[in-house]
Amino acid sequence: MSTVVITGTQWGDEGKGKIVDYLAQQADTVVRFQGGSNAGHTVAVNGEEYKLRLLPSGILYQGTRCVVGNGVVVDPQVMLEEMDAMEARGIDVSGIRLSNRAHVVLPYHRIMDGLGDEARGKNKIGTTKRGIGPCYMDKANRIGIRVCDLMDKEEFAKRLKENLAIKNTELEKLYQHEPLDYDAVLKEYEGYAERLRPYVCDTIALLNDEVKAGRKILFEGAQATMLDIDYGTYPYVTASHPISGGVGVGAGVAPNKIDKVVGVVKAYCTRVGEGPFPTEQLNAIGDKLRDAGHEFGTVTGRPRRTGWLDACVVRYAGLLSGIDYMAITRLDILDGFDEIQMCVGYKYKGELLNEIPASLKVLAEVEPVYEKFEGWKTDISGIRSYDQLPANARKYLERMAEVTGIGLGIVSVGPNRDQTIVIAKDIF
Repeated sequence: MSTVVITGTQWGDEGKGKIVDYLAQQADTVVRFQGGSNAGHTVAVNGEEYKLRLLPSGILYQGTRCVVGNGVVVDPQVMLEEMDAMEARGIDVSGIRLSNRAHVVLPYHRIMDGLGDEARGKNKIGTTKRGIGPCYMDKANRIGIRVCDLMDKEEFAKRLKENLAIKNTELEKLYQHEPLDYDAVLKEYEGYAERLRPYVCDTIALLNDEVKAGRKILFEGAQATMLDIDYGTYPYVTASHPISGGVGVGAGVAPNKIDKVVGVVKAYCTRVGEGPFPTEQLNAIGDKLRDAGHEFGTVTGRPRRTGWLDACVVRYAGLLSGIDYMAITRLDILDGFDEIQMCVGYKYKGELLNEIPASLKVLAEVEPVYEKFEGWKTDISGIRSYDQLPANARKYLERMAEVTGIGLGIVSVGPNRDQTIVIAKDIF
């Protein structure tokens, strides 16, 4: 048995897609276990970019099974668009499997996502308007429609009619929005159902059979720890659990079946949307990080907020997910900096904090405690051995490991597969 979870340690956009793609070379199966089409992973192979939203990053390997688990909320239109785009580029999609227990994103979810966030005014969350939160809300409210319902023509028609009676009233009365046409939505989603039918199965049984058979399974988290609905900067979070514990719920594989957890850490820090960001740099440094790193959302194109690495956040992620190794990404983006800083603690009203505050009011007022590092001022994108990295880069990485208490596993020095330095040889 060899099962590995990849999780984000910050606010997302750490480069998880590249790490999953790299490790997927050794995997038999790659699994998405939470989130929806609001998550974007960009993978670069031989100078070509692939932007993925719902499909696991293992899709680029011939013969690798790619599972979309029950914890994912699936927009059928987006999934089929991705599959079509992959096939158009010569990528085989026959290995995709979609959980019959996954919940389905419907048009009213997308509409209400946008209208609801705008109605919050200055307190808006900054949602991607992909319908993810409202779909999870319906799931918790026990009125959601699952893939198994979508596959049953009579059941889907019945459930859709019941839901639209509620949703159209909300659209009209709360938001003064025109109602959705039942027949049009029914026809559209019946078409999706027929196209997706060959890929649908009980993925819980499938994955547990693979675990028993000793196959190598890679679990791919979307978003990241600080966006977890329980542990993140609530309410500026996603609606699911991106931490390693989300695998048990979102894929149906028990925690004692997980062998390793790899936390992906961007060498600096970014976030999108609203909410506290202690190390944010609203200055020339932040602009330089954004420009050098091309920090714009994979799905939305939104410019990301940028700042120095917050090692307190990474340490917190390590505790929550039991992270064995860090996979450091985008270290090369720091090549041009004379000085680099790392937040190693927080002060609040003069006192050093030993935890991440639950209160957003407190988190917004903490004073980051920085350590300064001399930059290496050289191009590291061609380096393939840890020992060949500049001494100043190694100092930065090794201090990161000390502060977080997590070992160094992988260092990425560029977007392509071959721009990867593997330190830990026992991940798989």
